[in-house]
Formats: sequence, C-alpha cells, structure tokens
Amino acid sequence: MQMQIIAFFFLFLASLHNAIAFMGVGGGLGWFTGQNTPPSSASGSREFQALQAWKQAITEDPKGILSNWVGPNVCTYKGVYCSDSPDQSTPSNVVAGVDLNKANLKGTLVKEISLLTHLTFFHINTNRFSGNVPDSFRDLQLLTELDLSNNQFTGPFPIAKIFIPQLYFLDLRFNQFSGEVPDEIFQKSLDAIFLNDNQFEGGIPPSLWTSPASVITLANNKLTGTIPTTFGYLSSRAKELLLLNNKLTGCIPETLGYLTGIEVLDLSFNSLTGHVPGSLSCLTGIEVLNVAHNQLTGELPDLLCELKRLANLSVSFNFFSGFSEQCNQLPYRNVGFDFIGNCIPGQGMQRSQPECNGVPGGDLSCLRIPGNRPVGCGTTHASLGIGIGVGIGSYELPPLGLSANLGPVP
Repeated sequence: MQMQIIAFFFLFLASLHNAIAFMGVGGGLGWFTGQNTPPSSASGSREFQALQAWKQAITEDPKGILSNWVGPNVCTYKGVYCSDSPDQSTPSNVVAGVDLNKANLKGTLVKEISLLTHLTFFHINTNRFSGNVPDSFRDLQLLTELDLSNNQFTGPFPIAKIFIPQLYFLDLRFNQFSGEVPDEIFQKSLDAIFLNDNQFEGGIPPSLWTSPASVITLANNKLTGTIPTTFGYLSSRAKELLLLNNKLTGCIPETLGYLTGIEVLDLSFNSLTGHVPGSLSCLTGIEVLNVAHNQLTGELPDLLCELKRLANLSVSFNFFSGFSEQCNQLPYRNVGFDFIGNCIPGQGMQRSQPECNGVPGGDLSCLRIPGNRPVGCGTTHASLGIGIGVGIGSYELPPLGLSANLGPVP
C-alpha cells in the first residue's frame, strides 16, 4: 500500500511540476484544473486548520495572494494544489502541493503545516519568511521537493529535513542558516542540494562523497578546513560541485581527477595553495573550471588545456608562473581563458614583481612528485588508481585511501 501511495504522488508530480513552473501564484490560478472538489471532512478539517494557522502567521501579503484563503474548500486556495486521495477506501481530494514562489509574503512557518500529510512539494522561494523551520516538518513523510530559498530563515540547519524519507530536492540557498552542515544530509537520496549563500561554518563533511546528487553547491558560506580527498569518489552522477567563496585552505586533492563526469567545478575565492594537480586533466566532461582568487602556484598542467569539452577556464588572481602553448591556444578554440593577476612573464595585467617575490609558500604537502609510470586516468572507484586511458595522455591518480599529502583519508 505504501509503495502505491508513493508511486501515485510521483506520477502526480511529473504531470504537475511543469505547469507550476510557468503558472506562478500571481496568475490567479490556485488549484489544479479539475481538482477543486472539497476534501473529505476528516482530511479537509486538518488541512483547513493547517492553512488557516499559517495564514494567521503571515503578516504582510502585498499581492493579495491569500485573499481567497476563506472557507473550508482549501482546494480553491490560490497556491494550493489538490489531487485525488491515493486511499481508495475514502475517495476525496487532498492537498498535494503548495507553491507560493515569488509571492513576497512576510511571516513565519507554523508547526500545523505538518497536518498536510499528503504534501509532496512545498515551494515558497523568494518571499520574506523568517525564523526557524519547525521540527514538525519531519511528519511530512511524502514530501519530495522542499524549496525554502531566498527568504530570511535563521538558526541551525533544519535537521528535521533529514527525517523526511522521500525527499529528493532540497533548496535552502539565500537564507541565514548557520552552524555546521550535518553529515546525514549527504547520505540521503537527494538529486540536488542547494545550501549556498548562508552562514554555514565548520569543515565540509567528509560524507559528502556518499551523496548521489547531481548538483551540490556550498558556495558563499563560511566553511573552513581542507577539501576532503574523498570528494574524488563522488557518484558518477555528479555534474556540478560549487565550493566558491568560503575559507577553504590546503591543496586541491589529486583525487578530484576521478570526477570524469563533472561539468562544473568551482573552487574560486578561497585560500587554496600549492599546484593545480595534473590529475585534473582527467576531467574529460569538464566545461567550466574556476580556481581564481586563491594562492595557487607553479605552472598550469599542459593536458588541462587540451580537454575537449572545456568552455571556460579561470585561473586569475593566483601566483601562477606560466602555462604551456596549449593554454595559449584556448582563445582560438573559443574557450574563455582568464589568467590576469598572476606572475606569468611576458603577459599583461600580471602582479608586480614584489608581489610575485612574496608568493605564499603553502603547505609542503602540496608539492607533488609526478608519477613515472604510464598509467591512464582512473575511471572507476574500483580501479584503485589504475584506470584506463581516456585519450588525453596519462596521469597517475593516487590509490583509494590515500590523501593528496599521502596521509589517511579524513
């Protein structure tokens, strides 16, 4: 029975999600066409109680979105979406979704929202909601999409989200959440994790590599420490990893070369030191690579500039001392290549000589000795560093279990 309920709601989401994306609450259509029959007395009473309690906690509604939140038929409320109940013994309509994106509402969330037990999506991005997210959200056992982005929420990471079993999409960006990011969030079956533009602190959880998500963004927070070497063993589904504008230090792990399916990797605006590892030339799917505004040194690896899918490479405002002819050819391939603010002889818009003489030393562990065996880029975790060639030359990746500084994996 539980699997039937879950299957029902996923089918409902598939048909409804695109309509919501283009409809919006401002369009005046607040119910799913043909689904404005009043809910049954039992479920309807709970849902009416939940939505009316929430309405009372909303102090400003400049667009008048909630003006029709009157009466027991909640399926006619603007921004509320209903569907047939999956329980065939009591056929009725139930509230299956809430979409109040861009409504400019001001207020708080209330614990009574957990009474919407059939809720599968809850979208309230671009409003002015504040305060904490109620722990009672853990009772929304059918919820698959949660979008709280671009509001004014505060407090620690809303831990209740970890207990929502079907959650597939989580967007908390552009709020004021603080504290540490919990390990457990990366152990859920989330396809997208947006935590950027908050006030999260502490280190990056080493468990991040266990996440099956295709997009993970922790950008614009206050995260510290090093990049865990385990990142190299992220799921092959990982397409975007954004760590820019934090307070990360240490080396770029060689194991990142295992992310052969990654398309966007942004490590800019941190305090990373050492050389760019040659293993990044194994990133055959990379389109955007940004390591600008760090304290990186040495020369760019030749093979990095030969990557076929590369569309934009930014290494500006570091302390690089040179790059190869292959990198010089990038503009002729219509590849964006930004290298200003370095220490490259013969190039314009570089640092002054005194600045270059004061290049930061960095951690000695960032110094790498190139492998002398013709081992190709690793393509699977099981390869333990002995992968297959990918047609761009050879680079020896470190075996699983070793960090970039030849110490244990954190």
